[in-house]
Amino acid sequence: MNQWVNVTDTFSETQRHYQNTYLEISEVLNEELEVSLFSSEDAPYEIYFSFGIMYGIVYAEKENAYEKREQMKLDLEREYRKNHEPSNEFIDSFTEKYDVCLPGDVLFDEDALMEKLLEL
Repeated sequence: MNQWVNVTDTFSETQRHYQNTYLEISEVLNEELEVSLFSSEDAPYEIYFSFGIMYGIVYAEKENAYEKREQMKLDLEREYRKNHEPSNEFIDSFTEKYDVCLPGDVLFDEDALMEKLLEL
């Protein structure tokens, strides 16, 4: 049975800093699941995840961010071992359980897009 692999060290120190957050840990399972934790000094921690067509960010307070990340990994892995793809029911229940967000910067960098548009 495959295990989660910590890939945090594949990122340079510069790459680990992202929009006022810092990549604390990034783990993958079979290159199909990813769960990463970003810390912040003045904002909630961000737990990024991806699994097939499903991805997003879950916000957590510093005190429970690591515990929440571990629970998310368990839920994602359970569904992966069962179906290898997230079912609609799983997506709905996971999204509700963890209050999943899809911030605009997950999809694209709005500032970079505006700069490109202004260049045209």
